[in-house]
Amino acid sequence: MSYIEFFFRYFHVLAGIVWIGMLYYFNFVQTEYFKEAEASAKSDAMAKLAPRALWWFRWGAMLTFLTGAYLFHKVGALGTAMPAIWMGALAGTFMFLNVWLVIWPNQQIVLGMKEGDGPAAAAKAGLASRTNTLFSGPMLLGMLGSKYLAAISTQVGDGVSDVGLFTALGIIVALEINALFGGMGPMKSVMGVVHCSLVLMLGLLGVLLFI
Repeated sequence: MSYIEFFFRYFHVLAGIVWIGMLYYFNFVQTEYFKEAEASAKSDAMAKLAPRALWWFRWGAMLTFLTGAYLFHKVGALGTAMPAIWMGALAGTFMFLNVWLVIWPNQQIVLGMKEGDGPAAAAKAGLASRTNTLFSGPMLLGMLGSKYLAAISTQVGDGVSDVGLFTALGIIVALEINALFGGMGPMKSVMGVVHCSLVLMLGLLGVLLFI
């Protein structure tokens, strides 16, 4: 591994911790707090806390994506040795796009930073944020576990098949379409989105290993 590659890996992981940490903070802490907060406390948090948190959130996503794109280009998917990394890369890319193209623009409306329909913007940002939380489990499975999945898949079969990989990618795409045009469903509650993410991760693991 070259020093440059290590540098990019280091900052990819560091930025990813910031990004996903802020994602979980928004979904598990801030959103639930806003439901119970007094009007004055909520107003103060929206004016002073949320914009700062969103700064770290979106720029953490940017640095994670850029360093990840470099590593993916440099290392690639290692031919057919680690096909599951494509699933992680696709989920991570959708998550990045959701941050910059859906969550941030709509949160600007919610926070009064620009004009727009506040309730509609909150709903759009909320669904995209919940979807990113949903994707976080499969994304980590694909990005961090691809090497091990490749080894396990050769033990239980002939490796990850093209059908299994494309099925997993299709499921990710379908869920992203729901993020843009659908609804939250069971992801509305914190425990709901946590359970959905775990179920999705296990389901995609089964798809990659056994289809």
